[in-house]
Amino acid sequence: MNNVLAELFGQSGQGFVILGMIVNVVLGGIGSAKGLRIAATQTAGVMSEKPELFGKLFVLMVLPGTQGFYSFIASFLAGLQTFLGNKTISIPASIGLMLLLIAMGFIELISAIEQGKTSAAAINMVAKQERTFGQAIIMPALVETYAVLGLLISIIVILSINLIK
Repeated sequence: MNNVLAELFGQSGQGFVILGMIVNVVLGGIGSAKGLRIAATQTAGVMSEKPELFGKLFVLMVLPGTQGFYSFIASFLAGLQTFLGNKTISIPASIGLMLLLIAMGFIELISAIEQGKTSAAAINMVAKQERTFGQAIIMPALVETYAVLGLLISIIVILSINLIK
């Protein structure tokens, strides 16, 4: 066991990347689950009185789920960059990648929860006036922008970091 830990954290640095990948996916997943719960709870309340709105409300309800996918994509790319082939990652590069993934995880966590709240407000708006759907979807989409920016900067850094000694 000590040899494995020494290899992952001491010699190759891959352990730091694994740790960052895990934290990123966990935070993104928690945020998406919480955001989806917030939006789904609101949708369920509206659907009990207006089931014909399901199609429109579904779009608003599932938006907070994207952050979990974004975290998975970034962690997957980091894993490919680190573990595909016979690559060796330096300790400083692995720590930098770990910190990037953890920071992205927090972006996805917070934006998913806030997007769930914004989606719930948009769901209420559509429930009161169905014709406002086009305007209502813009509000949670604005929150989505920051989740996407977190993913994009992570992809750029992951693909450009010099991981090979």
